[in-house]
Amino acid sequence: MKHLGTILGTAIAGMFVMSVWGAFAGEYGIGGGWFAGFAIIGTMWFLNHFIGIHNNDGAWVDMAVGIGMAGTMRGVFEQGIEAGIASMPTLGVVLIGGVVGGVAAYKLECYLAEKANSEV
Repeated sequence: MKHLGTILGTAIAGMFVMSVWGAFAGEYGIGGGWFAGFAIIGTMWFLNHFIGIHNNDGAWVDMAVGIGMAGTMRGVFEQGIEAGIASMPTLGVVLIGGVVGGVAAYKLECYLAEKANSEV
């Protein structure tokens, strides 16, 4: 059941982002986009992480994975498989960015741990 909660929590976040955010931004401009971001991401973060719908045991998966998957599959469902194939370069760059971010976070943790040990 805990994995089902993760799937549902990230899917709901993705559906709200892909359906509501653009409408707010289109209707109210930048302010609407900021409001949608605050309302959607804030509410979904509260439900997923604070209330506990989202399971973070083992491999860490965040709402962004579900939002990205919803965005990618929305294009595939609306425009066909060609849209999914066309999105592969962007997906590759995002994956590279995730790896670079993970390595940077690891190096920062190592540096902070070393600094804390040398101060003791």
